[in-house]
This record gives sequence, structure tokens and C-alpha cells, in this order.
Amino acid sequence: MNEIIAYFESIPSSHRALILAGGITLFWLIESAVPFFKFKYNKWQHAGINIFFTITTIIINFALAFILLKAAHYVTLNHFGILNWLPQMNTWLYTIIGLLLMDFIGAYLAHFTEHKVKLLWRFHLIHHSDTYIDTTSGNRHHPGESIIRFTFTTLAVVLVGSPMWMVFMYQTLSVVATQFTHANICLPKKLDKIISYFLVSPDMHKVHHHYKLPHTDSNYGNIFSIWDRLLGTFSYMERETLVYGIDTHMEPEENNRLVPLLKIPFQKMRSPREE
Repeated sequence: MNEIIAYFESIPSSHRALILAGGITLFWLIESAVPFFKFKYNKWQHAGINIFFTITTIIINFALAFILLKAAHYVTLNHFGILNWLPQMNTWLYTIIGLLLMDFIGAYLAHFTEHKVKLLWRFHLIHHSDTYIDTTSGNRHHPGESIIRFTFTTLAVVLVGSPMWMVFMYQTLSVVATQFTHANICLPKKLDKIISYFLVSPDMHKVHHHYKLPHTDSNYGNIFSIWDRLLGTFSYMERETLVYGIDTHMEPEENNRLVPLLKIPFQKMRSPREE
């Protein structure tokens, strides 16, 4: 474990970029060879939109990274945060607890809040508007949402008391998990179900992308499924009945064009319909 920690303490930016690009490439090849849904779409045009949002997310996170560094330095130096208030423990247990708490505050809580606060939902619904969920959809975040998510990540670092190596580890795992759960692939149902007891599985997350309530407001988890199960936000539906998108923005002119997507947060809100 010490070797892993040492790696993430000084992980090169090139390695983080390689993990991001390598993950997208791997799942892109798999879903192209054996897709779950055989979408009738221009895969490159769709990917171009989502990669644009991925790049803007990278730029925003890079520009604000000094805030994370200062937050992690502060909690380490001042022994602030949950991890620093716990008794000494095995390094593996320390890491697992830290990742679970980072996932809860930085991802689950952020995601839940984006669905419940109308101002934040305006930005998050761009992610849900995608009617062709594939591995490129994972980082389809409006620049405004990227700032919202960064804010919650910083809050998580402070409250959890995460050292910087744990932040890098969490972000790396998060990237791979997001690419995996959005990829247009399917696992054997029994295997997917077993995975979903511990981690967010592809079937579990894709329920969240069903186009109507109440499924849209469920399965908020990012890496770990424990928070949805403990807090009553877990839901299930048969994968064959999924319809991707968000019912307020189902027209391709709105959900598959870059400029209209960028404008959505500043337009009049539309009321969703519940099944």
C-alpha cells in the first residue's frame, strides 16, 4: 500500500491524461465491437460534443487545482477533518474510509444536490440530455457544472481531511468508474447485480439516465453503491426498457448540438413528467 500511496503522491500529469484517454479508447473499442444498444447515430459527431465538455472540465479543474492543493495542505498541516480525528488504523482501512467519504461528499452529495436545487439542475441536465449514452458521456458536464462539482470536491477534501495523494487516487478511480458505467456495454445480469452491492455497476447507473422520473432521481452514486442503498435512493429497472435522455429535452436539435446545449441553463425551466 505504501508504494501505491507514493505513486499517487507524485503522479505525473501525463499519467493522469493517459488514464483518461486510455480508458475512453478501451471502452470505445469494446462498445464499438459489442454494443448493448445499437444506436443509429453519428458516433464521431456525438463524441465530438462530449469530448468538448471533457476538455472544458479538464481546463477548469486544472485552473482551480491550486485550491485543492491548498485545501489538502491545510487539513494535513492542521490535522483537520474526519480522517485526522479518527484513531490510528491500518493503512488499507484508512484509505477505504477516506475514499468512501470522498465519494459521499464529493460525488453522491454533489449529484443529489444538483437534482434537488433548481439552479444547479439547470447545468446538470446537460449531462442527462444525452440520448446516446456511451463512454464519452461520462464527462459531458456543462462548464458551470464543472465549477459546481469542483466546489463539492474541495468541500470533501476539507471535511474528510484528505491528503493530496488520496485526492489524486479518488479522481483516478472516479474517471475509470465513470467511463465504465456509461459505456454502451452490458455485463451478464448476475455479475452486474453482484457488483452493484458494492460498486456502481453499468446497469445501476444507466437507470439514472432513464428519461423520466422517478428513475432520473435515483442511483446518484459514482464509485460506491453503498450510499444509494443506505439512503434509500437505489432503484432498479430492466435494462431492456431503458430510454435515455431527459423528457424535457428529447429533440436532437437541443440535445445533440453544442451551442443549444451551452444555452440550456439560461433558458426557461421546463417541468418533467413522472411515470
